[in-house]
Amino acid sequence: MLARDIVNLVNSIAPPELIEENWDNSGLQIGSLDSDIKRILISLDVSPLTVKYALDNNIDMIISHHPFFFTPIKSITQDNIKGKMITDLIKNDIIVYSMHTNLDSAENGTSEILSNKFKLSNTKILTKSYIEKLYKVAVYVPTSHSDIVRNAMAESGGGFIGNYSHCTFSTKGTGTFMPREGANPFIGESNKLEYVEEEKVETIVSEKDLNTVIESMLKAHPYEEVAYDVYNLHNKGKEYGYGRVGEIKKEMTLYDMALLTKEILDCDSVRLYGSPDKLIKKVAICGGSGIDFLKDVYSKKADVYITGDIKYHDAQLALEEGISLIDAGHFYTEKVVLPYIRSFLDDILKKEVQVLSYSEKSIPFMTI
Repeated sequence: MLARDIVNLVNSIAPPELIEENWDNSGLQIGSLDSDIKRILISLDVSPLTVKYALDNNIDMIISHHPFFFTPIKSITQDNIKGKMITDLIKNDIIVYSMHTNLDSAENGTSEILSNKFKLSNTKILTKSYIEKLYKVAVYVPTSHSDIVRNAMAESGGGFIGNYSHCTFSTKGTGTFMPREGANPFIGESNKLEYVEEEKVETIVSEKDLNTVIESMLKAHPYEEVAYDVYNLHNKGKEYGYGRVGEIKKEMTLYDMALLTKEILDCDSVRLYGSPDKLIKKVAICGGSGIDFLKDVYSKKADVYITGDIKYHDAQLALEEGISLIDAGHFYTEKVVLPYIRSFLDDILKKEVQVLSYSEKSIPFMTI
């Protein structure tokens, strides 16, 4: 299977439009999308340990969460670790592809997985990052072909409203046209005004599916020249974002919540900020370094915020706002996404391509 086919699969669960392009660098990092792939490695990072594992196991493609190139590099030399990694990857034709902010804010991405692990209920997005843009596509088609065109639009992504698909509306009317010299009309004769019973078929389409839906509609339509309209809608589409806020089933103390966090995320240790006896019911959680979303935690009235990389002054600010914190570490709050990606690819590829995962700490550390 080609690397581009693998990329199309993972993009379906982590859409590229969710990438924070002003600062993130997700996407293809090294290699060609036309490369043939037989073995994939899923990892959190592309580190020296990850690359060594890839080389030892004849990996063709690494799919990482954190981008390999996050900041610009000025030189590639084997005299430093980064340069040697780049050289080894290129020499061994290993593709590197990263899904970062798009995976964190995806519908079933890092944030949702964390929420499910803690069995949060009544969940909401902590910080919205992207709202899907919607369009209305209306096409005029002879009644004999209205079902064909309608189904073509629906099967290519049009007509989704919530948990409903194939949502369309039709109105009947009379279309007029006059074929001119050089035309090859499906109905009618040259230089003669024709009156045809037609249907106006309308459906709602997301921005990412718009071009595909239009192409499918044009292909299914019998007319040589198709009359259709595209309207920009003010309706809000699907919302995406970082972190989740929800309620745990049973109220517990902050200390017990910290112990539960350590157990659920399989952490070596956790750090808690606040009174250990404080009662916790409403929980905010975000993978990685989520302290920048503290204002959203406050506005959503969460009792505790679970994330990683909490600094001293950030904790001080949180406590001033009455928010308790649990620092479970960057690694432990994000590694939960690796089994999801592996399972997703395994289910589709059915061992046609072997999928492995590297879930060890790519940056060695320990708590003593």
